[in-house]
Amino acid sequence: MITLHGTALAAEGGTDGFHAPSISDFFPPAIWFEGTIFEITRMQLVQFLAAAVLITVLVVSARRVKLVPGRFQNVLEMILDFVRVQIVESTMGKERGKPYLKLITTIFLTILAFNLTGIIPGINLAGTSRIGVPLLMALWVMVAYWAAGVRKHGLWGYLKANMFPPGVPVFVYPILAPIELLQLLIIRPGSLIIRLLANMVAGHIMLALCFLATHYLLLSAGGALAATSAITLFGAIALTLFEVFVAALQAFIFALLAAVYINMSLEEEH
Repeated sequence: MITLHGTALAAEGGTDGFHAPSISDFFPPAIWFEGTIFEITRMQLVQFLAAAVLITVLVVSARRVKLVPGRFQNVLEMILDFVRVQIVESTMGKERGKPYLKLITTIFLTILAFNLTGIIPGINLAGTSRIGVPLLMALWVMVAYWAAGVRKHGLWGYLKANMFPPGVPVFVYPILAPIELLQLLIIRPGSLIIRLLANMVAGHIMLALCFLATHYLLLSAGGALAATSAITLFGAIALTLFEVFVAALQAFIFALLAAVYINMSLEEEH
């Protein structure tokens, strides 16, 4: 029995055929404490590892900051400047965005780190490919834009600005108000969750499919069919590079929408 990307590929003399990846890849069996509330699976280990590496990198970098930065410090500063300028300040403005810079930077770096575990050999599973992390991040954003709006306008003022926008006929309010409230409570967080989760799940399945197909064609298929493993191998390499782009893009979109939602909560009219 050969395991790749968490998917079982049975091969006994090439007679068992090809076993495609499935949704079960994202629900690996328990490693420790099975059946208890402290159950640890491969997914939790991936998430712990990503969090530990991210925290270690940031702490070590903060303690070794130099006036003349080296390559690593330059890269980290470029990422931080990108979040500050291209996400926060471009969306919220310099002064309005300043109080929320740490929040949005943390969201961006966390999602990026968890996404990138999906293309690391030996791990091959994104920490955001289960709903827990996307849900937690989306709830954090929801609390942030509700807190920003209530602090700026008061609870009724915030609800009124969103549910009863000026310029709308009064008879439309019974229809519009519930929809707007649903957007604040469900649609915005839900869109953040689904977008991130769906991309990470799809990315893993495509990568696993290409690598498993390469393994099967090269070692189990016979004759000229084995030569086609070069095509699936090329596809796997191309998809790996594409997944790096997708990992960064999804972190960017999530952080950008967080900034947009917070900024909307601070506006006088919506």
